[in-house]
Amino acid sequence: MILAAGPGTRLRPLTDTTPKPLIEVRGTPLIVHQIGWLRTAGIQEIVINVHHLADQLINHLGNGSRFGVRITFMRESELLNTGGGIVNALPHLGQRPFLLMNGDVWTNFPFTHLVRHQTNQGHLVLTPVRNESNRDFALDGDIVQRFDDLACHDLTYSGIAVLHPSIFRAREAIPFSLTRDLLFAFIHQRKVTGEVFDGDWLDIGSPDNLSKLRDSTES
Repeated sequence: MILAAGPGTRLRPLTDTTPKPLIEVRGTPLIVHQIGWLRTAGIQEIVINVHHLADQLINHLGNGSRFGVRITFMRESELLNTGGGIVNALPHLGQRPFLLMNGDVWTNFPFTHLVRHQTNQGHLVLTPVRNESNRDFALDGDIVQRFDDLACHDLTYSGIAVLHPSIFRAREAIPFSLTRDLLFAFIHQRKVTGEVFDGDWLDIGSPDNLSKLRDSTES
C-alpha cells in the first residue's frame, strides 16, 4: 500500500494544483518511481489511498497495467490519516503481512528483501536521525524501542514498513495516526521489530527537501 491521500500542506502553492505524489523527479512523478521500485521487488498488486486532487492520481496511474502492476484506489471522502486510511483499505490488503510506503519517500532501499518478511505485528525500516526534532526510536537488537528521554533515540521512521493486518482489527476507519495512536502501544510491549537503513532516503514533504532531491538527482 502507498499512502497518497495527504494535501502536502508544506509544499503549497505547488500542491494546490498537483498532488504531492505526482511531483516530478527526474522527469517522472515520484509515485511512478515508487511503483517501479515495488514492481522490481516482485510486487504486482498495489493499493493506493487518495483524497487531495484524487482524480489527478487516478487518471494518471489508471489501473496500473502500463507499469506492470494492478492498482486499487481507495477514495477517502475525508482524510483518514495514516491509520484510518489503512483500516479503510483492509478489505483489499488480504490476511498476510503487507508492505507499506509513504507516498512522499525517495530512496534506494532494497525492497526485495522485505517482500517475504513475516511479522505478527509490525516491522519498521528506520533511518538515522537527520533532524534533532525527529528523535523517535532506538533499537535493542531488532526490537524497536521508545524512551521518555528523547536523547536516547537515534533513529526515525522512514515511512517504509511491513504490517500484519490483524493489528488493525479493533480499529475503525476514522482519522488516527499509525505510529502515535497504534504502533507506539505495540512498541512499548516490545512487539515491533525494525532494521536500520543508512542509504539514500528523503521525504519530499518540505520545499527544502524537494530542492535537495532535485539538486542531487539532476546534477
